[in-house]
Amino acid sequence: MALLKLTPPFLSGTNRVTDHMVQLLLALIPAIMALVYYFGPGVLINIVLAVTVALAAEALMLKLRHRPVKPFLSDGSAIVTALLLAIALPPLSPWWLTTVGILFAIIFAKHLYGGLGYNPFNPAMVAYVLLLISFPVEMTTWAPLVSLSESPITFTHALQVILTEQWPQHIAIDAISAATPLDSMKTQIGMQLTPSQIMEQPIFSGFAGIGWQWINIWFAIGGIFLIYRKVISWHIPVAVISSLAVVSLLTWLLAPETTASPLFHLLSGGTMIGAFFIATDPVTAATTLKGRLIFGVGIGLLTYIIRVWGGYPDGIAFAVLLMNMLVPLIDYYTQPRVYGAGK
Repeated sequence: MALLKLTPPFLSGTNRVTDHMVQLLLALIPAIMALVYYFGPGVLINIVLAVTVALAAEALMLKLRHRPVKPFLSDGSAIVTALLLAIALPPLSPWWLTTVGILFAIIFAKHLYGGLGYNPFNPAMVAYVLLLISFPVEMTTWAPLVSLSESPITFTHALQVILTEQWPQHIAIDAISAATPLDSMKTQIGMQLTPSQIMEQPIFSGFAGIGWQWINIWFAIGGIFLIYRKVISWHIPVAVISSLAVVSLLTWLLAPETTASPLFHLLSGGTMIGAFFIATDPVTAATTLKGRLIFGVGIGLLTYIIRVWGGYPDGIAFAVLLMNMLVPLIDYYTQPRVYGAGK
């Protein structure tokens, strides 16, 4: 009788892709709830649409590549990509915008490079940049919270706008579509207004735009949870936030009448989701400890440069992709010395 021969090791590791993705999803829940609270049910519709399209595209590509569908489809990576892109899009963006972005992320930015583990760029950010360059108006137009409080958008209204691009008769499109706080700050500084004057406008409150500061705070809390659970290390988030804070503080102290405060930069746009959830992608980020610090500092500096002097209001996506390009070089020159090897 043939005996089954077992060989060590007998313990299975706990560092599984599915566990990693599940904890990422859990950490995103508080910020998603804040997004829904401030910007309405369109956020949830975007998420459902994005996840559905992502899973269908993932299954199709796995079939075409003759790979097993179930294990790869259930690892959660496609869902995380869809979720990150969906919550980065304006809540009332048309269905085709979300669909195009997700298809590009899954097919071109992920599977054409060989699938999970082989993609050099973050798929969600590749898709976001594609949409931002191709459809700048749709991508930079968010509903102002002041108008939403006066003319609330119900789930039915949001579904109608997303699917048909037809606005309810009692709601004027000009009343619920406006530039983001980052875009407003950048544009009006160019019009010779001071940041203090700009912050007095209705879309701003506290240190940043209404709602945006709390959304960023919840992203930061979710990121701290991931660090506590050792899903990510602290090096990249701390490097991103510190470098952005330092450079914005220096310019603010030198020219307070023409530059926004450090807190505005830290609590606006995609700063915290970029620092904790996007830049820390284990596939596309630097792998050495020193390299992660360099990687994070580069993202923080590039984000500020693009925000202040670039052509787009928020530079976090561009900064991540540019630093993704440098990861092989960073890892090559920051490898730790092998124990016992000469200098």
